[in-house]
Amino acid sequence: MPHVPGLRSPYVKVGRLVHFARMLDKIRLHTAGQLPPDYVTNYSDASPGVFDARCCSFLGVRHADVVAQVLADLNDEQALAWCHDKGGVRTDEQCLIWNTFLLKRGWRDEASERLQLRVRESGLESHNIQTFFDLIEADEGGDPAQARLG
Repeated sequence: MPHVPGLRSPYVKVGRLVHFARMLDKIRLHTAGQLPPDYVTNYSDASPGVFDARCCSFLGVRHADVVAQVLADLNDEQALAWCHDKGGVRTDEQCLIWNTFLLKRGWRDEASERLQLRVRESGLESHNIQTFFDLIEADEGGDPAQARLG
């Protein structure tokens, strides 16, 4: 998939959390009718295994409620504060576990086969892709090694 203007890397953090910025970007793009159709399958909390659904579950909020907050023009930090207010503040350790889980998803876990299938489907076998974050980054024209450095 090509780079989508306005869609940040999953490595970008809001507060202490990876992926949250990307989820908010997808909400904004979807609302504006600019989220490409290929991205809609990984949008919201309708499919339990996708990162948006996992993020909402981790934060203890519903995706539709986060959408409502974004539509109310909350910025990233305000949206995260709202999530903490509604779902409970997460500890540093919980955030570390969350980030580590997402950052390593597809690396030596039950999702490894699916990751390798997606790498082949994307024609990215020549890239050093070890995780789903790496795949997303490379698929959108970025450099996973650079993105990992933050």
